[in-house]
Amino acid sequence: MRRITLPSGEFIPVLGQGTWGWGEDPGRRGDEVAALHAGLELGMTLVDTAEMYADGGAEEVVGEALAGRRDEAFVVSKVMPSHASRSGTIAACERSLKRLGTDRIDLYLLHWQGRYPLQDTVAAFQQLVEDGKIRYWGVSNFDHRALADLRDVPGSSGLATDQVLYNLSRRGPEYDLLPWCTDHQLPVMAYSPIEQGRILHDTTLNDVAARHSVSAAAAAIAWVLRRDSLCTIPKASSPQHVRDNATALDVELTREDLDALDRAFPPPSGPRPLEML
Repeated sequence: MRRITLPSGEFIPVLGQGTWGWGEDPGRRGDEVAALHAGLELGMTLVDTAEMYADGGAEEVVGEALAGRRDEAFVVSKVMPSHASRSGTIAACERSLKRLGTDRIDLYLLHWQGRYPLQDTVAAFQQLVEDGKIRYWGVSNFDHRALADLRDVPGSSGLATDQVLYNLSRRGPEYDLLPWCTDHQLPVMAYSPIEQGRILHDTTLNDVAARHSVSAAAAAIAWVLRRDSLCTIPKASSPQHVRDNATALDVELTREDLDALDRAFPPPSGPRPLEML
C-alpha cells in the first residue's frame, strides 16, 4: 500500500474507507462491518466517519467493526460546525469516542466552517490533544483562502489535513487549493472520488477502465490517486465493493488515458468556488 506523510511524520495509506450512509439501515449493518474488515485486511486502514453520518450511526458501526481491532485502524471523525464552540467541540468528541468505543480518535476534523470563531475550535482541538482524546486535528471543506486565514489563528501549526471534494467532475481544487496545499506541505484527503456513482457511466472513463481491465470506479479512484500528498476515502458497503476499490492501486494511467479524461472532464481554467457534498 502506498502511503502519504502527515506533518507529524506519521504515514497513512493513500486509499482508505469512507462511511457516509452507514448506520442508516440496520439490515445493511452486517455488510458494512464485513466491508470494513475486508478493507483492514487489504491495508485500507484509514477509516473516515463523522458524527453527522446517520446521527452518529456510522460511528457506531465503525466502533462495532473495530472491537478488538482498534489498533489496526487510523480513525478519522468530524465535529459539526453547530457544535464547534470550545466546549461544544470537546463534548462532541466525547460523544464520538463513546459511539466509536475507543479512548482516542486519530484525526479529528472540523466538518466545515460555521459561525464559531476558529480560534475557539482550534483551542478545543489543542485541549483534546493534550488530554489524549485525539492525536491530530484538521479541517474539511476549506478553500485556500480559509486555510490562509486559519494560519493566523494561534495553534494552527498543528493542522494535519484538509479533506475536500475532489474527483473527475469536481476539479476546481486543481486551480488554487491543491497548489496552495503543496506549497504549504499540507496533505489533502479527497472524499467522494466517484461522485457518489454519478460519473461511472461516462463513456471515456469506461474506455480507460477497460484498457486496464478494472471497473470504472477503480479507474476514477486511480485518477484521484495520481497526485502526490493526497489520499482518498471511497465508501464501500460490501467486501466485494472494497476489493474492487483496492484494484485502483494497481492502475498506472498512461498519458493517453489522462489526455482522454481531460477532454471528457476539462480541468479548471480559472478559480471555482469550492464545492461540497
